[in-house]
Amino acid sequence: MKMIIVTTVEEYKSQVFRLFKQAGVDSFSESDIDGYKSAAPLMYTSSWFPSEKGGAASNMFFSFTEEEKVTELFKLIKQFNEESETTNPIRAIELPIERTV
Repeated sequence: MKMIIVTTVEEYKSQVFRLFKQAGVDSFSESDIDGYKSAAPLMYTSSWFPSEKGGAASNMFFSFTEEEKVTELFKLIKQFNEESETTNPIRAIELPIERTV
């Protein structure tokens, strides 16, 4: 069993749902998060409140699933990222599960 964590900008939420389905990952959880990147100082001074740094609407998904499904999901995510022209690719990590209760 593995744990996977996938993060993406809000615009790709439906694509992540599709990729999970294609990989056979049927059970997962999703949470809205704010994503941040280091921005040029000019961007901060151009806002009404320069001390505030705005985050990008993003999503985090996680699932406990079989290794074969993780392998397929990673293949599909890699293909999606290669075919997309974006500076915000879908990101994923795999974590081993040593114990469960």
